[in-house]
Amino acid sequence: MTDLKKHFAVIGNPIHHSLSPQIHAAFAKETGLDIDYEAVLSPLDQFKNTIHTLITQKFTGANVTLPFKKEAYQLATTHSSHARISEAVNTLEFKEDEIIGHNTDGIGLVRDLEQNLDTHLKNKKILLIGAGGAAEGVIYSMLEKKPSELTLTNRTIEKSNVIQNKMDVHAKSFDVNLNVTEIAKCPHQYFDVIINATSASLINAELHMDPKVFHKGSLAYDMMYGKETSYIREARSQGSKTSDGLGMLVEQAAEAFFIWHHIQPTTRSVIESLRSH
Repeated sequence: MTDLKKHFAVIGNPIHHSLSPQIHAAFAKETGLDIDYEAVLSPLDQFKNTIHTLITQKFTGANVTLPFKKEAYQLATTHSSHARISEAVNTLEFKEDEIIGHNTDGIGLVRDLEQNLDTHLKNKKILLIGAGGAAEGVIYSMLEKKPSELTLTNRTIEKSNVIQNKMDVHAKSFDVNLNVTEIAKCPHQYFDVIINATSASLINAELHMDPKVFHKGSLAYDMMYGKETSYIREARSQGSKTSDGLGMLVEQAAEAFFIWHHIQPTTRSVIESLRSH
């Protein structure tokens, strides 16, 4: 490898579907940078070895996707505040003897909602469905925007309670009511923004949400992208505005690009180009 060209990767399992190489190639073209960015399939029990191989090969950084975000957090020697709070990492920087872990998912989601979808979160009521890594990765970024309420719900309420206990101190610091509700009780309240952070859409599973949770004035957002999910169909049938997570994917990539190169790429044309395909 020459020292002039910087090398990056996205690591996951599976990884063949990843749009990250395409997105970073578009950012590099726009900013005039000469970079290499490849998709790397890591065996499920070999993530640490995969990272150390990249470091040995003089890679500058890597993105991390399912199912390795928690492992990436544990492997990092230093963490950004967003990574530390969510205990998950999706962007790594390799510097001398350090592995620096970042989490750009929450920043990506908030930028997509506020800049691309014109949905500002301040003083809004938000429902977040899911209690896995995807949900945990975005809560702090939403709290920073000072919604009036952030309500957590999940198929198993115990998991939502665990997250609430962990995030409550941050919610209080931003003066946000952080609540937990059973999934069956959601329709009895009004939410401005309803976010699906579960893996249900990934496996075409039903969320078993009561359609009454969706309203004409709400935005229903699914972090999944690439296909119309039953969640989006249900929301649309109730008159809600809808969006998939493609914009979030591009915006979190833009933040990773900025961390590595200290240049902020523009995102709109990349989102439009991926949508048209």
